[in-house]
Amino acid sequence: MTTAADASMMLNPIALFVEADPVVKAIMIGLAIASLWSWAVIIDKAVRFASMNSHATAFEKAVGSGRSLEEIAAQAGPDPVHPLPRMLVIALSDWREARTRGPLTEGQGNMLMARIDRALDSLIAREGQRVENGLGVLSVVATASPFIGLFGTVWGIMNAFGAIAASGNTNLATVAPAISEALFATALGLAAAIPAYMAYNKFSIDAGKFTGRLESFADDLQAAVARRLGGPSAPAPQPAADYSRREL
Repeated sequence: MTTAADASMMLNPIALFVEADPVVKAIMIGLAIASLWSWAVIIDKAVRFASMNSHATAFEKAVGSGRSLEEIAAQAGPDPVHPLPRMLVIALSDWREARTRGPLTEGQGNMLMARIDRALDSLIAREGQRVENGLGVLSVVATASPFIGLFGTVWGIMNAFGAIAASGNTNLATVAPAISEALFATALGLAAAIPAYMAYNKFSIDAGKFTGRLESFADDLQAAVARRLGGPSAPAPQPAADYSRREL
């Protein structure tokens, strides 16, 4: 008969790890490392997204406050860290460079718009890749951990049945600890996979929203340049702060 002490021992993670087969131990260690790695990525991405969105909101409020874009760009500095002010600096720099050559013809204005469009698209692509860094780790942990844990369980059960057959003792007190050790590997796999899966989906959505925020601001900057030039403008979405009506 299994006593309360035996049952408590079967639920003790340290005891389960110590008594496990060496292969199962290696799998448990690997899953624990994967879980810690994914949690490090989760914390890092949560902090980064909160900071980026906070700075983006503050910048959008500054742009919508009625101050000139030149003043806001000067305050941001020549090489801002955040992509939104960096996009503004790029657009204003190209605008000033084009205006120093005198009045712009329609063809020159179109070339200016194309140059700004390429520069902003390149910046958005780089920022999109940067905000998605680390999501691959979460994806791998979320998809692979359950299967690795299941492999540890299958291996542990095979060894347990072999030991039981060798001893000839099928008493529950003999079978239960070995089965518990094997199943603990699957539990570790799920414990690593579930947070990674949830975080991967959340941060993927957050990355898409942030990239869309950059694209919206880029469209508004291009519309503002086209309005100043008096040339054609691609249709742009209108967020709360309508940058396209601002004069450069």
